[in-house]
Amino acid sequence: MISLRKVLAATAILIFAAATADAATVHRTYSYYSITGKTAADLDKGLARGGPLLKSTGNHHPGAAQIRFDAKARYRSDGRACRVTGVYVNVYAKVMLPRWKQRRKAEPQLALVWDTLSQDIKRHEESHIIIARTHASEIERAVRALPSRPDCALLRADINKVTEQLMKAHDIAQKKFDYVETLNFEKRFERLLTYRLERMISEQRTVSSKQ
Repeated sequence: MISLRKVLAATAILIFAAATADAATVHRTYSYYSITGKTAADLDKGLARGGPLLKSTGNHHPGAAQIRFDAKARYRSDGRACRVTGVYVNVYAKVMLPRWKQRRKAEPQLALVWDTLSQDIKRHEESHIIIARTHASEIERAVRALPSRPDCALLRADINKVTEQLMKAHDIAQKKFDYVETLNFEKRFERLLTYRLERMISEQRTVSSKQ
């Protein structure tokens, strides 16, 4: 069995590209790093040593989601007041996940553990993207709702303030998610593993009954 205490769900690298933001759109790209081995210990080492190195922790992690916000706001003055005329936030996510080279030749028990773990790693990173998209949408709504100002310099300051506040809330939400995920990892993984095992046994019984 893989050392569950060592295989912690990955934290995301959070990068915000300054600006402000019509519909929050997510653009994803995936890359993979390879790990090799024939035992649970090999996989544990591969994840600990070969995973992406996060500057925020100084450690290698099983997976990572590098998130960037591309946000823009448009505003215009009619000579009497300056108003927001458009806003959008795009989320760009680069996801890095593990790939086990010997998966097809693995023993059933170890393959089951790996499939469960790798799926959970991907789910974790996708959850970071969902959190980012949620906050991107909040930025759009908040900026769009800003009242007009006597001049555009004041409105621009309001836009920057709202954006900064929501980005801080975004960072807090991401860190809280990682904290909760880490605390619940072992119970969650055991539950997922049990579910997959029961489903596999059920499928085998179904096949046997048809023979």
